[in-house]
Order: sequence, then C-alpha cells, then structure tokens
Amino acid sequence: MATEKNKPEADMTTGFGHTSRMGGNRFYRKDGSVNVVRRGVNFLDKLSWYHTFLAMKRWHFWMWLCTGYIAFNIIFGFIYFLIGVEHLGRFHNTSALKNFVEAFFFSAQTFTTVGYGRINPEGFWANAVSSLEAFLGLLAFAMASGLFYGRFAKPQAYIYFSDIALISPYKEGNALMFRLVPYKNNHLTDAEIKLTIGLRIKEGDEEKNVFYPLKVEFDKISSLVFNWTVVHPIDEESPLHGYSLNELKEARAELLVMLKAYDEVFANAVVVRTSYSAFEFISGAKFKPMYHSSASGKTTILEVNKLNDFDILV
Repeated sequence: MATEKNKPEADMTTGFGHTSRMGGNRFYRKDGSVNVVRRGVNFLDKLSWYHTFLAMKRWHFWMWLCTGYIAFNIIFGFIYFLIGVEHLGRFHNTSALKNFVEAFFFSAQTFTTVGYGRINPEGFWANAVSSLEAFLGLLAFAMASGLFYGRFAKPQAYIYFSDIALISPYKEGNALMFRLVPYKNNHLTDAEIKLTIGLRIKEGDEEKNVFYPLKVEFDKISSLVFNWTVVHPIDEESPLHGYSLNELKEARAELLVMLKAYDEVFANAVVVRTSYSAFEFISGAKFKPMYHSSASGKTTILEVNKLNDFDILV
C-alpha cells in the first residue's frame, strides 16, 4: 500500500465531497453524466427541459417527439368525439371506432394547420376546441423547430472512449492507460485531458473519499486526428504506486476523465467526460494498433471499431 509521502496533495476542488458514507456508487456514469439524483424540489423545477431535450440521445428525442404528437392528437380527438361528430361538417357518422379515427385525423390536420377542408368544425364548442388546438399547434411547432436547431447547432466533441482502462508495462514500470478516438469528420484542436483518481480510504473508524490529480505522459495535443492513448505512469510520485488491482477495487477507485478541445467549425470549446471504475481496469494487457496505411499508401485507415481491442501479455 502506498504511503502518505508517496501521494501528491489531494484535490479538494472536485465538487464531490469527502464524506464517503454520504456518497453513492460512482461519481460519473460512463456517458459522462453526473451520478446524482436531486430530491426536495418539485418535478417541474428539477429539470431544465431545454437542456434535457438537447442532451438526450437521438432515439430518445424522436421517441418523445412522436409519442407527444400522437398523445396530443388522441386527447383532442377524444374531445371532438365527446362533443359529437355531428359537429364536424361533412363527417360520415358510422361506427364509434371509425368516428374516433376520423376525429383523430381531424385533430392532426388542425394541429398542423393543414386543414384539407373535407371536415370542418361547426358550432361553438367544436370551433373553440379547434381554435385552441391550432394555437397550441403553432406553439408546439415553434418549440420543436427551436429544439431541432439547438440540437443541430450545438457543438459536440463526438468522441468515443474505450470501455476499459489497462494497467500495462511502461518503460521500467507500469502505467494506467485508456484511449479515445474522434468518430466524425469534425476537426478538434488544442485537446487537453485532465485525470483525477477517487479513492475510498479508511481513517480510524470512518471512511472518506480522497481525490488525487494524475499526471499523464502528454496532457495536451495540438490536433486530435487519430486515436489518443492517454498514459499515466505509475511511478513513485503516483498516488496509485503500491496498489494492486485488488486493492484498487477494495478502495472503490474511480478514474475521472475530462477532455476539452476546440472545434474549428463552431469556433467554440467542447467538453466531454467519462469515468472508469477499478472493476473496468485490466492488468497485464496492451492495446492493439488502430490505424494503418491503405493499400495504395496514399491515405491512413483509422479503424474506430478496434478501440477496445487489446492483447493479454504473457
């Protein structure tokens, strides 16, 4: 086990606190989101809906969009159905199911302000409901347009991190390393990486969280084009010096990663985070190469799907 003199000064600025018994499992989820659930505030105030819809995954966004559109028209279709289909001009009154289906599609036409003209509202209540729905439809499409633009225009890093981190031979000792790779055609420059290791240690009868900054072989690169293997040498100055993999697991070690880079197209900085628990460390392995020259020798092939490929060292 490492002694105190081998450890650098603890990082007190992580924002995760130091009382271990008050903390949860891991600090960052794999997708980089903070593993915190806020309580004591009502549901509407707890979430920033704009940030939520901008940050959610693409299929989640489309699911909410389509589900909301269908649910909205079901509700208004049911209202028209309750008012009575006879208040919808040139409406062919047949079975209850067909009447509701027609009311649903009339709601969709009103909501989108298409208005084909085959069916039109008649009477006060039908006109009042259709006017309200048309107004809400305009607001909904304005909000949806803003969300589409926000998602389209939001700068993103488009970085994949390896699922695992390796403890591999390095120079005359070992090093903790993981790698990352850009997977789209955006060009990131002035990339800077910051690593922090969180350990749960016992002092007397109490446990506490302790965070240490980790030095890396290169913490900055001018251009992020190929994959980047981030290496932390486990030397005598490392807070991990003297720890075995099992001891890191017992200490619930978690490697916190933050990458910041500059997107030339958006002329803005982008930030992406992730973390690795000690149970995602693999000892005695090395990563396989990810890029090679093309058959013609004119280009370089970067095989992103090999991000997690590694060899076990004998």
